[in-house]
Amino acid sequence: MDPAPQSVEHSLVMQRIGLRYGRGPEVLSGVDLALPPGSFTFLTGQSGAGKSTLLKLAYLALKPSRGLIGLFGRDVAVMNNAELQVLRRRIGVVLQDFRLIDHLSVFENVALPLRVAGRERSSYVTDVTELLQWVGLGHRMNALPPTLSGGEKQRCAIARAVISKPDLLIADEPTGNVDPVIGERLLRLFAEMNRMGATVLIATHDLALIEEFPARTLHLENGKIRERR
Repeated sequence: MDPAPQSVEHSLVMQRIGLRYGRGPEVLSGVDLALPPGSFTFLTGQSGAGKSTLLKLAYLALKPSRGLIGLFGRDVAVMNNAELQVLRRRIGVVLQDFRLIDHLSVFENVALPLRVAGRERSSYVTDVTELLQWVGLGHRMNALPPTLSGGEKQRCAIARAVISKPDLLIADEPTGNVDPVIGERLLRLFAEMNRMGATVLIATHDLALIEEFPARTLHLENGKIRERR
């Protein structure tokens, strides 16, 4: 029997993770990953290498075909749905397809995690407004997602992911739809979240961005992870 994930001192641990879709070959094969609390990590790799798949495992949108996952010192395999829901609330996620709710305004989309947590509107109006101004959406707070550009949707999704100050922040190509100036501002936002204690994992193919914000960098290739020098 495999041992439980040794994740007490880590925000995220993956041990010998393998994942395949149906009867196809493994997309991930024997992946080992450990993210200490408060760490900042980039994940690189070619398109199709499995970066998005790995992130989905990290925020519990997928289950591995084999191997063990630990989050915040807990083995997720032995947790019930209610416990997993509580755990997910500690994770902020930025996806490539944004997942904004079209009938809610930009303000309401960003505030949604706080509403779900039971906070009154009066307690978060200032926080949401200031964050939207920081990401350059102060003038679009009342706009609906279908009227936004791709870059505006990206910034809205990032603001929603960080507004609740998650313990683990996971982002999939978070600067892929914005210009370099906005991209740098967004990375500074991630860095500030990290400074406040969040563990940050960012998948990106933008090597120039990594050079601007030097941090631990992992490379995913042929289903396996290695440290990038």
